[in-house]
Amino acid sequence: MANNNLTDAKRAKNDEFYTQYNDIEKEIAAYIEFNPDVFHGKTVLLPCDDPEWSNFTKFFAQNFEHFGLKKLISTSYAVESKIYKGGYQPTSFETNDPQYDQNKTIQNGKIFTLSHDKTGNGKINVEDLEWNYLAGDGDFKSNEVKKLRDEADIIITNPPFSLFKEFLSWIVEAGKEFVIIANMNAITYKEVFPLIKDDKLWLGNGFHAGNAYFSTPFAKEYAEGVYNVETGLVKFRNVCWFTNLDHGRRHQPLPLMTMNDNLKFSKHKEIKGKKSYEQYENYDAIEVSFTDAIPSDYDGVMGVPISFLDKYSPEQFHILGMCENHDLYNLKSKVYSTIECKDAYLKKFGKKGTYDLNASGVVFREGILVKVYQRVLIKHKNTTK
Repeated sequence: MANNNLTDAKRAKNDEFYTQYNDIEKEIAAYIEFNPDVFHGKTVLLPCDDPEWSNFTKFFAQNFEHFGLKKLISTSYAVESKIYKGGYQPTSFETNDPQYDQNKTIQNGKIFTLSHDKTGNGKINVEDLEWNYLAGDGDFKSNEVKKLRDEADIIITNPPFSLFKEFLSWIVEAGKEFVIIANMNAITYKEVFPLIKDDKLWLGNGFHAGNAYFSTPFAKEYAEGVYNVETGLVKFRNVCWFTNLDHGRRHQPLPLMTMNDNLKFSKHKEIKGKKSYEQYENYDAIEVSFTDAIPSDYDGVMGVPISFLDKYSPEQFHILGMCENHDLYNLKSKVYSTIECKDAYLKKFGKKGTYDLNASGVVFREGILVKVYQRVLIKHKNTTK
């Protein structure tokens, strides 16, 4: 039981992040700038978004008329599912309502809807939100919430990080448009990368300077530099927006230099002064370890960091696949044997072990086979046949 509690606590700490209002505002503005009618006449579902804690419902309720929404729905998860339930204090928004039920507040999820001027003041905004208890706990996998998903046109939220794969599949199976937050490493998931490759999912406009700030009940437990005492927020650099709504930034070409200019003038010591780019031993491609070092005049395949996708323009590049273990995209030129992997480990680390050379791109450095970080394999669009 103790181990289960520790696991639950760890999951809660990884899941209970609340997005800042200005970050939501900045992200949504990018889609509206590209298509002013993107939300017009649409029903938007915000699962996992109790307006007592979350800013998503507040933002869309305040902009209901401005966006031309048809209906806004948000749901929350039952308090008893949260590891910090003992410290939960319902707000007056809930307790002052005649339907308030202390037991249901703990055991049931809640649903908030907005579709008309309830107050009669001639406006539709956050003051017109109506709420009720769900029959169940608000789990997005429940039939109750699935029906809300099927009713919606667009799904927007910051889902539990530990459940991201399931949550994305839940959206995709219903064929919905979406804007959701996730760890950038999710790009490498088998549930995610094929969608990116097929241009069915891409990165959103992004957080300012690549920094995401969240509030969380566990903020003080984070290390100095992550937790900001003055703001009470935690900071992460490896978080991004995933979406299938179009925005203008993804169509802006990435400015590039020629291969020779990169080798002469690059700001990266790993490239500047070299005679050429490194060639992979197991892919017919070159290693490009920095997005801004992608050569403009190279016609072949290039392995680039996953962070490249934050700058990716579908008009400029073609995504071929990824350096990965199972050769899902038939791009490997060599598959290493177990003996070769063990020999590579011994040469690199001076002891027995297995170096999984098949899991990524491999380069030859100073007589040793070396794995590089996870890479996306791309070509320039105008050279792709």
